[in-house]
Amino acid sequence: MILETIIIAIYSIALILIFMYALAQLNLLFNYLRARKKCETNVPKFDLSNPEEIPYVTIQLPVYNEMYVMERLLDNISEIEYPREKLEIQVLDDSTDESFGVTAKHIAKLQETGLDIQHVTRENRVGFKAGALKEGLKTAKGEFIAIFDADFLPKKNWLLRTIPYFKDANIGVVQTRWGHINKNYSILTRVQAFALDAHFTLEQVGRNSKGHFINFNGTAGIWRKECILDAGNWEGDTLTEDLDLSYRAQLKEWKFKYLEEVETPAELPVVISAARSQQFRWNKGGAENFRKMAGRVLKSSTVPFKTKVHSILHLLNSTMFLNILIVAILSIPMLYIKNEYEHLKMYFLVMSFFVISTIIFFICYWFTYRSIYGGGIKQFLKYTGMFFTFFSIAMGFSLHNSIAVLEGHIGKKSEFVRTPKFNLNKFKDGLKSNKYISKNISPNTVIEGILMLYFAFGMYSAFVVGDQGGDFGLFPFHLMLFIGFGFVFFKSLTSKV
Repeated sequence: MILETIIIAIYSIALILIFMYALAQLNLLFNYLRARKKCETNVPKFDLSNPEEIPYVTIQLPVYNEMYVMERLLDNISEIEYPREKLEIQVLDDSTDESFGVTAKHIAKLQETGLDIQHVTRENRVGFKAGALKEGLKTAKGEFIAIFDADFLPKKNWLLRTIPYFKDANIGVVQTRWGHINKNYSILTRVQAFALDAHFTLEQVGRNSKGHFINFNGTAGIWRKECILDAGNWEGDTLTEDLDLSYRAQLKEWKFKYLEEVETPAELPVVISAARSQQFRWNKGGAENFRKMAGRVLKSSTVPFKTKVHSILHLLNSTMFLNILIVAILSIPMLYIKNEYEHLKMYFLVMSFFVISTIIFFICYWFTYRSIYGGGIKQFLKYTGMFFTFFSIAMGFSLHNSIAVLEGHIGKKSEFVRTPKFNLNKFKDGLKSNKYISKNISPNTVIEGILMLYFAFGMYSAFVVGDQGGDFGLFPFHLMLFIGFGFVFFKSLTSKV
């Protein structure tokens, strides 16, 4: 019974932590709904029709081996509407392949038009993206620094809609919502869009509207240069330098402004290897920042208690994958324990309450989905299918992401692995010949295949346990896990992880 007790204890703790996270999401939903009802009035803004109020802006484009999207990026940024005499563009290029030459030629063409665009290079990639941003900041002319990754395509009026908010001298960052130019490419891209939409509506608005800490998302936002320097500048000791600097800035009492209504389109990863590298970096970086920032947040005398709670849960976002994996793996032993020990019946009755976590997520995500795509029965049915597809595939990523989280928590260092971009609108056969797709199969893929079979066994177990013709309470959960791990496993084999 000792082993069974340990299993029950670990399973229960993981369920309770997931439930606490769900309650925090529910609180953010309430914040989000209240914020949408409010109408901003008397918000100070720069009057850009007055030349004396137009600040100098530097746009930074940190890039590394982006052969397929560089021309698209440069052409797009060159069309940004803003007075030329107050705009500088820095292409922070760490590339080591032939894209470097292509970029240099394109920059030279744009310079001939009178655009102030500079090709900024360095001898090594120390600090990776953070290092490139820090290097560019040394010579940046702008009072404000807008940052775009290579796959982002801001609209022409993007600066005109964002810069005015810096009239408030306390605002250090203005962040915009990500859009998706290829959301309907595949199930993988639709699932990623679903998750990102929830973050950029429910979470960012829910936190920002109550003054809780949010994060600059690494791109599609603007920093006040003074804020970057005051917070200690960019640091490359975590894989999510954006989250790191965001927390250091807010601990210095800089305010962040999130603009849900300003959408900045971007390209989602279309192959699972690219999605894996992105997920690994985000989740490991989140855990690294928990190690780095949690103590500072808790010790701060200026951060309100509720903001501290939301900050810790925010920094532990990625750790939820570890709890999900624990619950998933232990759910099959728990099924047998439930049907073996009659005296634990009351415990399992109480534990069934935690299914409410899924209901909370379902409700929260529906409101964010509806805010972007509209309501009605048809959209609700579409949403329901998408929700369970998302949950299944997210659980399929739980092993990969849990390994990233554990590495982050124990302090294991790894390189910043960029997410390859493809620009499939131009390169129709890009996936077949794309030089940035890794050809190796990860050892994790084999384990994911084993887990797929493990949860198939879980579904089989529903028919054979107990004396009453089976126990099907966990069957839907095991079916979703089987589908999720199966999707990740087979996609990884066919897409070459």
